[in-house]
Amino acid sequence: MEKLILSGFSDEIAESFDAQLDAVAEFGLSHIELRAADGVNVSDFSGEKVKEVKRKLRQRNIQVSSVGSPIGKIGIQEEFAPHLAKLKRTLSIMEELEAPYLRMFSFYLPKGEPPEKYRDEVFRRMEQMVKLAEARGAVMLHENEKGIYGDNASRCRDLMEQFYGRHFQAVFDFANFVEVGQETLEAYELLKPYLAYIHIKDVSKALGKVVPAGKGDGKVREILSDLIGSGWRGFLSLEPHLVDFSGLKALEQNAAARNAAMDGKTAWKTALDALLEILRTIPGAEEALE
Repeated sequence: MEKLILSGFSDEIAESFDAQLDAVAEFGLSHIELRAADGVNVSDFSGEKVKEVKRKLRQRNIQVSSVGSPIGKIGIQEEFAPHLAKLKRTLSIMEELEAPYLRMFSFYLPKGEPPEKYRDEVFRRMEQMVKLAEARGAVMLHENEKGIYGDNASRCRDLMEQFYGRHFQAVFDFANFVEVGQETLEAYELLKPYLAYIHIKDVSKALGKVVPAGKGDGKVREILSDLIGSGWRGFLSLEPHLVDFSGLKALEQNAAARNAAMDGKTAWKTALDALLEILRTIPGAEEALE
């Protein structure tokens, strides 16, 4: 990819897919990260829903940067076969929507137990998932989510050293690293060779909540400056998490209350403006934007 392309989780704007697309078009963006439309998670789309979503995307000339799936976001002790079937279906949806990536996770672990205890089972499952992606010619992106095997940099690196390739790469999420006590610059140095996609989300430890990019402890400006300065190009995907939105409790095990004073569209624009402010300070970034 030769450009920096802005995208984002449009379901944080509104539950209505029409409202999501209207706002994204108003903001001047060409892509969304598709997690839910009209209250339905992308992995649960019916055949008819896929056709409807595809038609609406084409009408507005908007593309999907990544399918924001919940794949791998189950407990490591839960039955895996139904989840593998869900991945097969979601890969088909990804293909229909012509999305280049599918975001996924590496399984929630029991609290208080050492992650190493479950490493073999995580890797056994991950191997099957990567083989499915390879068979479909798809690229899965592992996100560092709180409470999963790959929630800190060393275990993300562990996954990458085993599975990285054309079909398994990394998403970097600043806020999630901060929330598990992982220093983000250290994480960036460990994972830089594997990064295909960036989630723009920051968090303030002092305030105990998600904040616009550059206003927290994620070192978003410093990391983006190095990444973009080194020639990296790809998707910068906004995940504002600044207000409560439909489906939040299903996404986070411990969803904290957000700013009730803002609506989703205002929060999204606030997050977008914060990112653009950072990019204006990075040499060559604005010129690289699509």
